Amino acid sequence: VAAIGFLIGGIDDLAVDWVYFSTRLRAGRRPDPQRTPLRDDGRMAVFVPAWDEAAVIGPMLRTALSRYDYADYRIYVGVYPNDPATIAAVSAVAVTDDRIRMVINPRPGGTTKADCLNALWRALLRDEAVEGGARAIILHDAEDVVHPDELGLMAAWLSDHQAVQIPVLPLPDPRSPLIAGHYLDEFAEAHGKALPVREALGAALPFAGVGCAIDRALLGQIAAARGGVPFDESSLTEDYELGLTVAAMGGRTKLVRSRDSQGALVAVRAYFPASLGAAVRQKARWMTGIALAGWDRTGWAAGGSIGEHWMRMRDRRATLAIPILAIAYLALVAWGILLGIYL
Repeated sequence: VAAIGFLIGGIDDLAVDWVYFSTRLRAGRRPDPQRTPLRDDGRMAVFVPAWDEAAVIGPMLRTALSRYDYADYRIYVGVYPNDPATIAAVSAVAVTDDRIRMVINPRPGGTTKADCLNALWRALLRDEAVEGGARAIILHDAEDVVHPDELGLMAAWLSDHQAVQIPVLPLPDPRSPLIAGHYLDEFAEAHGKALPVREALGAALPFAGVGCAIDRALLGQIAAARGGVPFDESSLTEDYELGLTVAAMGGRTKLVRSRDSQGALVAVRAYFPASLGAAVRQKARWMTGIALAGWDRTGWAAGGSIGEHWMRMRDRRATLAIPILAIAYLALVAWGILLGIYL
């Protein structure tokens, strides 16, 4: 049983590799991303939810303010009334730069990320009533290190797309080469091969939750369909589902791999969990939200293409991979016991 499961999984992975390399060959271009001309087109609203982030939110905001090479943007930071340390850290930056807008969630923390993002959305609506509309909403986390060209690159591609995702590059943690280090491999696989394959197949592109920009008008349509707020507070993986929702509403999403003038990849860099407990909690949330809850919440895209169904099956194959791996390990142990008995 385990051997057959490994064979099916291997064929699945091999098919993804075949699509990736055949797409590159047909396109006649090198795998290395090239530079995209930047644009400065309208106000960008950057949403950063922050619960218990006092240690990192201040440096993150100062870095973003010093790095962003874009004329008109505002960073909305969501904090909680029962988290005074984070409020103090954000306030220390906000008093020095009016591009920082601190929003205190009416609910005590911690709540879901989607709940905090919806509080930021309501703050944006209040500002738009006075200052005019934003061009797009960009999502980031409190530990992200942004790239100077990020907003200009997103503005360039939003001219003919409704959403943009740039790559996420985990920062190596020398104290945790195995736990934190495996995120480097995972995101290289996801944003270097898996997402380009989805794009080539015409399948919906899920968001990473950071480094993604959504057209303001389309996000408003999603909010109207959800009772006034665009982010689903009942979802464990609202970023993944939001990408599928954009596609379901007819929006075009572009995975942009571009280099800056120095040849570096325009990407989001961030530290990921370095301890076993934190990594397990994060992966459990991802697996539950995508592989399990996704069956009921997002379905199988009725009427969708073969590529769409294939990619959704890959998203959810963990439900099959886990029992197959358990059977394989059990068989290995039993094999060893039997060999010991009969030898």
